[in-house]
Amino acid sequence: MSTIPSHKIDGRFPKEGWHSRGYLPHCEAKNLQFISFRLYDSVPKEVILRWKEQLANERDFEQSSKLLKLLDQYEDAGKGACYLNDERIAKLVQNALLFHDGKRYRLLSWCIMPNHVHVLILKNDGITLSSILHSWRSFTSHKANEILGRTGDFWMKDYFDRFIRDESHLNNTIQYIENNPVKAGLAKEPEDWPWSSAFYR
Repeated sequence: MSTIPSHKIDGRFPKEGWHSRGYLPHCEAKNLQFISFRLYDSVPKEVILRWKEQLANERDFEQSSKLLKLLDQYEDAGKGACYLNDERIAKLVQNALLFHDGKRYRLLSWCIMPNHVHVLILKNDGITLSSILHSWRSFTSHKANEILGRTGDFWMKDYFDRFIRDESHLNNTIQYIENNPVKAGLAKEPEDWPWSSAFYR
């Protein structure tokens, strides 16, 4: 993941800590991070690129908010193979999130949906967000493909992240994550969904 040169970002992002794989910006500089990553076929890359073009004139935060809403609407419709519907795969991913909790980060909230994952972490100083994502996705993609008897991409190469600005944003993000199964019609209450932090509260 290469750093965006400061002269390429039109003054919309802080100079330090921002990275990109080509169509979604990432900020490594803030420790409290909301992250969404998704299966390789949940949202086609060309769809995301089209949305980015449509939102090109928005300020970064508004663009990120609108892009996330578009992604959610698309994903919650159950697009793609939805391998995370398989209890074995959901458990694998949840265990991967929990494995480094208290070591590399504090896991504050999470939800594993049929074709995507939402996570809120407080990462430790000196630990990069990209290294955390690599650890989660490299391990789970290999094991999931073994379980499913398949080969090839499992996760989309890019992911979405946004740092938490304040306490209100923190509380809203936790509610957003844990209500995702209810909003998608998969559960009546957040605590009914077994692959979520709400289940354990």
